[in-house]
This record gives sequence, structure tokens and C-alpha cells, in this order.
Amino acid sequence: MTRAHGDVRWMEDLPVLQDRPWLQLGLTLAITGAALLIRIGLRPFLPPGLPYATFFPAVIVTSFLFGARPGLLAAVLGGILGWVFFMGDPFAPSPLPGAAPSIFLYSAADALILLLFHWMQTATASLVAQRERNRRLAETRTLLFHELQHRVSNNLQVAAGLLALQKRHVGDPAAQAALDEAARRIGTIGRISRQLYRSDGAASGVRGLLGPLIDDVVEASGKPVAVAIDDPDALELAPDAAVPVALIVAEAVANAIEHGLAGREGGRIAIRCLRREHGFAIEIEDDGQGLRPGFEMARHASLGLHIAATLAGQLGGRFEMVARPRGALARLVVP
Repeated sequence: MTRAHGDVRWMEDLPVLQDRPWLQLGLTLAITGAALLIRIGLRPFLPPGLPYATFFPAVIVTSFLFGARPGLLAAVLGGILGWVFFMGDPFAPSPLPGAAPSIFLYSAADALILLLFHWMQTATASLVAQRERNRRLAETRTLLFHELQHRVSNNLQVAAGLLALQKRHVGDPAAQAALDEAARRIGTIGRISRQLYRSDGAASGVRGLLGPLIDDVVEASGKPVAVAIDDPDALELAPDAAVPVALIVAEAVANAIEHGLAGREGGRIAIRCLRREHGFAIEIEDDGQGLRPGFEMARHASLGLHIAATLAGQLGGRFEMVARPRGALARLVVP
């Protein structure tokens, strides 16, 4: 198991050597034997009433490392060794004064320690098992999410393809243009859904999300338009806002290419993402022919701009077109 500095997950590996019981037994005997030797060495310095001074720590160490059963063995062995070596003749008519209280206290303390460690290690094992189940459930959820996301995106692309096929059977140029627009928008939604939604619900960076989408819009237009995205504040969007915002920006860019840069081989479009005290703003500015005199959104906006304004309203914000000395500026403001 990988452990970071200061992490206490190493305790989840306890008790150790459960698959090697003979090694557990040998180490338990070794720890108990070491406790006996230490107690013998401390005999001149300890009063007779402490026969189990070193055996009790041996029980704690054994229970902590190997579990309750080896700890019980260490407790029994320590009790016998302390009785035999440090209480005089255990079968004498008058045993050493204080022997009974020492044995009682040693037995009670050992029983408490064994129960405590058994409960702790059982609870730890249960937590580890629960975490592993949660990890498997999270992996399954992520796989199902990506599969659903993939299917939704594919279905949208299929719908866009069906609209493109239907256009072949329509002779009216206006109807063909409407079908083209519908197919483009559905395809855009499919690409957005593939890029923006994340199974963990985390926010997504605007630059990373808009870049591929705008490239698709420019490529679909067939014009060599240079697009620059300026995001100094590293703006991030929640998943519920990312899709409508991306659609609004895509519509604004498509409108700039179709109308602002009409009759030109290329042009430049600048996208600026600005964080505000309450919310954010995204500006899309082109260097095209600008807005018609007396332009009003309600009267002169294209279907794409009306869609952008509707989506902005659903976000609680506004979408507006602003005239520039050269070109036009589309601005999305979300509080």
C-alpha cells in the first residue's frame, strides 16, 4: 500500500503476518522471552509486587502487531512465567503477599487490552472493506457515466447527420439553410457534451473547453479565421453553466464569421474571459464590417443570436451586441 508522509494508513495493514501463523507464533514467543529476560535484568530494581512489569507491555505489542489470538497467548505465557519466576513457590502454603491482586490486575488489564485491540482491528478491517466497495462503485459509476455521455453524443451526431441527409430532399434554399443551421447546432451540442461534462461534477476551465469548440466552428465555416482566447483569470465554469455558455460563444463566433466577416476570405476574432466581482463576462469581438445602422437585438438579430440571448436569460444574465468603430462586439454577462 502506498503511504504519503504522515499518513496513518499503515495501521490498516494490522494485524500483520496473518497468512504466516508459524512466524506469528515464533515472534510471539520471542517477544515474551525478551520480556522475561528484561524482567530478570530488572529484578534488583523492582519490588516483589510487580511480577508482570514487563509482560504486560509484551501483551500490548503482540496484540497490536499480530492480533488478539497471539496477544492471548502472550498474556497466558506471561502470567505463567511471572508467577513461576517472580512470586516465589507458587504452590507454597503461604504464597508471596500481594500475589492475588497482581494476578487479578494483570488478567483484567490483559482482557481489556485484548478486547480493545480486537475491536479496533475489526473496525479498521470493516472500514477498509467499505472503502474498497466505495472505490469499485465509483469506478462503475464513472464507466457508466462515460458510456452514457458517449451514447448521448453519438445520438446527437446521428441526428445532425439525418438532418443533413434530409436537406437533399428539400428544394427551397431557405429550408436547406435552416436544416444546415439545425444540423450544425445539434452537432455543436454533441461536441460540447463530450467535452464539458465531468463525472465528478468539478468545474471546467474556460480556455480548455472553448478552444476545441471554436476550432470546430471555424473549420466548419471553411474560412481562415484567426481566433485568440484571452483568459487571464483562468475562469472556470460549473457543469450546469458550461454547456449554455459554450453554446452562446459558439453562436456568437458563428454569427461573426457568417455576417461580420461576410465577403472576406478571413479575419480575426478575439475572445476575452473576464472575472467580475459578482460573476463573469465573455466578450467576442471581430474585425469585420460591424453592425447595421440602428441595429436592435429584438428586430435584427439572427436566429443564432436570439438563441444566445435566450440561453443567457436562463443563466440569469444577458447577451448583447455592441457596435465598434471597426467590427462588432458580442458580450455575455452572467452575475
